[in-house]
Amino acid sequence: MSYTVLARKYRSQGFDDVVGQEPIAQTLKNAIKTGRVAHAYLFTGTRGVGKTTMARILAKALNCLASNEPTAEPCCKCDSCTAVNIGEDIDVIEIDGASNNGVEEVRRLRENAVYRPARARYKIYIIDEVHMLSSSAFNALLKILEEPPSHIKFIFATTEPNKVIATVQSRCQRFDFANISAAKIAGHLKAVLEKEKIKYEDNLIAPLAKMANGSMRDGLSLLDRLISTGVEPLSAKLLEEFLGCPNSEKVHNLAEKIASSDAAATLAAANDLINSGLNEVQIADSLIDYMRDLMVIKAAGTETELLTLTDQQRQSAEELAKKFDTAALVYNITTLEKLRWSLKNSETARPLLEAALLRFALSEHFLNVDELLRRLNDKSATRTAEKPAEPVKKNYPPINSPVTQPVFSSTASEQADLPLITDIESIKNNWQNILKAIVPKLGNSTTGLLHSALPTQLENNLLTLTFGQAAAKKICESNGRAEQIQAVLAEYCRLPLKLKFEIDADQQTQTESPKQSKTGGVRENEIINDPAIKTIIMELGATITGVEEN
Repeated sequence: MSYTVLARKYRSQGFDDVVGQEPIAQTLKNAIKTGRVAHAYLFTGTRGVGKTTMARILAKALNCLASNEPTAEPCCKCDSCTAVNIGEDIDVIEIDGASNNGVEEVRRLRENAVYRPARARYKIYIIDEVHMLSSSAFNALLKILEEPPSHIKFIFATTEPNKVIATVQSRCQRFDFANISAAKIAGHLKAVLEKEKIKYEDNLIAPLAKMANGSMRDGLSLLDRLISTGVEPLSAKLLEEFLGCPNSEKVHNLAEKIASSDAAATLAAANDLINSGLNEVQIADSLIDYMRDLMVIKAAGTETELLTLTDQQRQSAEELAKKFDTAALVYNITTLEKLRWSLKNSETARPLLEAALLRFALSEHFLNVDELLRRLNDKSATRTAEKPAEPVKKNYPPINSPVTQPVFSSTASEQADLPLITDIESIKNNWQNILKAIVPKLGNSTTGLLHSALPTQLENNLLTLTFGQAAAKKICESNGRAEQIQAVLAEYCRLPLKLKFEIDADQQTQTESPKQSKTGGVRENEIINDPAIKTIIMELGATITGVEEN
């Protein structure tokens, strides 16, 4: 007896059996019940999501001989239903659009369409991959689609609806089939394994469902390949050995070494994956998927349904996610995605991948904006030190002062325990505590800029902040930051504060004098060739359009 593959054996037989396309199934059921079945349908979606299956179910529902009229629950036992299931019904004609794409085939279809069905209610044409029809063939369909005989129904299926001409689409009811979620694929695979009485380990289902990539047929085909190995119980190890699935533990190990900033161990972990048989593109893809899981955990927690992981994998991913910040994960994912094309087409793919991985692991060695501002501050202080007569400097803290954990909460009960802010002295005395407290409201970057400022005056609820850095003041005044800072400080101090930003006159004088000793061209070259500036330009993909010193 010949073997029937799982994708055919477990094909859905009725609308209620369809997995992942419940809204479309319900719509078609209601159309049948209310007698509003269209004469032409266009089913679109990626491979293996149920387009042809739904077309056959609709054909059975319209022609079921066990009912006196179209029914939303075909019996699947009468001669018509069983013949449709195996594709041999004389009144349900399935046509492959790829091999019957000429105008002559469509003309023949039109000639035969005028004859009534042999035994059923409707003559139904199911044309798969309809986008493969030629322009002439599409045009030949138009007349019969616009004014079809009452006994004719058309069901078109395609993976590329953009190639179906608009005049044909406008004459059809279109249904877009979504990719099936990994959770639903996993549930169906479990049910199939239990019906087949095949033993399996729990760690198999999640990675197998993810490998299906939204296609139920692909998931069942992959499961068929595993069963063909003859090994029981089926496990995730078989996925690695026979289907080339990346080892989840090795991918986790690579991400862990990146999080630990261990350059040597990162390269060793990447080499371990390469030695297991993966190429550079597969490693990049697997790392993108894993870092996506970490990003989801950071944003939505470990209990979210957006993750397809075992309990043990969730626990280990949760621990690792604590070592990353969300911005770093977003950067890593986008960088790897941009790198994929180069890895596919480069003869030096491995060095490219290793360079990117080292960039992630050693990210703290690359300058960010706060570090650049600190360096500019240090250079300004160095130039000032060269002057023979040095005025007294005010003690402005550096911009990149460390920010500790917040102590401020906006709840009324916690605000009652905060010191009372009544005058400029109380603001000055509590300034560092204020900066620590407002981190959750403003973020580390904006709060870091305020570390270069000191409160100097409070009159009629107008608070003056004096900056030691013109660059920090300018950034605080841009992009609505000033209003944000004002609102948060007013909430903390429980006063209707207004803000005024100033530059310390002594600091401004110190930074202006040295510039007079150099021409504009020399200063511009110094700034453009500064390593910090070069790093920022490279990271942002920016171009210098002008240099202006404040």
